Amino acid sequence: MADAGIWAGAMLAGAVLGAVFFGGLWWTVQRGMVSAAPARWLFASLVVRTAVVLAGFHAVGAGQAGRLGVCLLGFLLARALILRATRPAAAVMGPPCA
Repeated sequence: MADAGIWAGAMLAGAVLGAVFFGGLWWTVQRGMVSAAPARWLFASLVVRTAVVLAGFHAVGAGQAGRLGVCLLGFLLARALILRATRPAAAVMGPPCA
């Protein structure tokens, strides 16, 4: 039963890491579009987001492939949710019918 808690914690940690990474990417793109130096925003964000996620994976994985895999699954689930949440309204509705 303790294993289920560890797996759930790894999945939750992966989801949080994914939300931070992909939510941060969305925020950075929004910010970079109105910035005078968008390349600086994008590069700095990439470095910070990647460092946070790699440190998180290292901490959660703790040298165990199973935990790392479940964490990655949570990360990918967060990606899917962020993509759905940030999709423009026209893309949600689909193309117009002919």
